[in-house]
Amino acid sequence: MLPVAAALAQNTKEGSMQKRAIPSTGEMLPVIGCGTYVGFDVTPGSEEYKRLPGVIHTLFEAGGSVLDSSPMYGRAEQSTGELLAGGGDAGKAFLATKVWTRGRQAGIEQMQQSMRLLKTEKLDLMQIHNLLDWKIHLATLREWKARGRIRYIGVTHYTASAYPELEAVMRAEKLDFLQINYSMDEREAEKRILPLAAEKGIAVLINRPFGGGGLLGRLRGKPLPPWAAEIEAESWAQLLLKFILSQPAVNCAIPGTARPEHMRDNTRAGRTLIPPPAFWREPGHAIDV
Repeated sequence: MLPVAAALAQNTKEGSMQKRAIPSTGEMLPVIGCGTYVGFDVTPGSEEYKRLPGVIHTLFEAGGSVLDSSPMYGRAEQSTGELLAGGGDAGKAFLATKVWTRGRQAGIEQMQQSMRLLKTEKLDLMQIHNLLDWKIHLATLREWKARGRIRYIGVTHYTASAYPELEAVMRAEKLDFLQINYSMDEREAEKRILPLAAEKGIAVLINRPFGGGGLLGRLRGKPLPPWAAEIEAESWAQLLLKFILSQPAVNCAIPGTARPEHMRDNTRAGRTLIPPPAFWREPGHAIDV
């Protein structure tokens, strides 16, 4: 057995998506999900739309469940709701979306519209997008959670410039989830945000796991390093996702895709070996990004 493999007690055999506990409840969440930004904002009947049932089916078949959307993603919420209802797969999804507006009533109306578009009367996770008017919306989210309309509440951001405000909110408020950017070329979150999430018992979703796509684009034409085989990474996407999942504070990475073959590739990162954080600090394991 390879030395790194012997130390990976958290891993399971390929074919079973690994899961991690949501700290506030202990519910187990699969480590790879799917973001709907851009990819699900497509017209019914188009070739792009026709591929989306395969994306969702591939995610669920691999043991994943998280589908993350937002009112700011164009038609993505509506596409997600249509596809889940049409495929009879609504019960398999962990549905997450966001509120992104100012004012209590505007927030309520936006969230009601999201639920209509997603064709559900109860959401798994509602997040305050980019902390916009977060104090107002957080009060509403707590009311809805108490009434059983949403199961979990959280906040999101995607830029390191917001981390000071984000850290203050995490320290002051009780949250179930945080969604944040983190990738091999955007590592600021590992300094304070991820450790704080672990300390406060906040589950973490990772957006921009490929640096918004630019990182994956820069690496795609290069050969994988020889040591990629040690962690059973067969593609750059898998290697980059394994880097993220090496962080114990991370519950789930949500790379966006609209292609079933990319979804299949992504899910394999959560079905094979995930190294400990120390793996990436070992000599020879650095990657020029």
